[in-house]
Amino acid sequence: MPTLPTLLLVSLLLGSPLSAAPLGAADPHAEAPVDVQLDSGEQSGRAAATLRIHAQRDTLWRLLTSCDEALKIVRGLKACVVEDTAADQSWQTIRQVMDYSWYMPRVSYLIKATYERPRSIDFEQVSGDLLRVRGSWTLDSDGDYTIARYALEFAPGFWVPRWLVRAAMKRDLPAMLRALRERAETAENH
Repeated sequence: MPTLPTLLLVSLLLGSPLSAAPLGAADPHAEAPVDVQLDSGEQSGRAAATLRIHAQRDTLWRLLTSCDEALKIVRGLKACVVEDTAADQSWQTIRQVMDYSWYMPRVSYLIKATYERPRSIDFEQVSGDLLRVRGSWTLDSDGDYTIARYALEFAPGFWVPRWLVRAAMKRDLPAMLRALRERAETAENH
């Protein structure tokens, strides 16, 4: 079910929408600071963000492990299907298909997500159109808030325009994090 972990990755590569307040931010609706490191050719890199969300950890867990939620949050996500689940729910394999726009190829990939409920999700691509996708979510309770830490390593394995990679990393990842925060806080209040 962890669609958002991987989706954040592909969304990052292809440009998609999620944001939350930075840890300790005075304005809870401020953009989350995202640390981005791109290789010299800007075709692979790393991203990390830490955000404070006014929602319980279980609420975020449900969002981060739901294909249905991912389809609502991630622009360009056309399919999200859980293909296999461990008997003890400790891992899943998930097939996702992104079709961002006419100028980017349709991308299909399979990830394995490993769960330590409700604290962490680790994910890694096991097959598909991308060269490398690996990352994690860590969720820590902080009273009525959750501190969410996101980390991602990626390499598309095909040429992507430099401006698109840069724009996705600098603009679209914070937008996706904002959308996640908004969904979590809305779900928490209903």
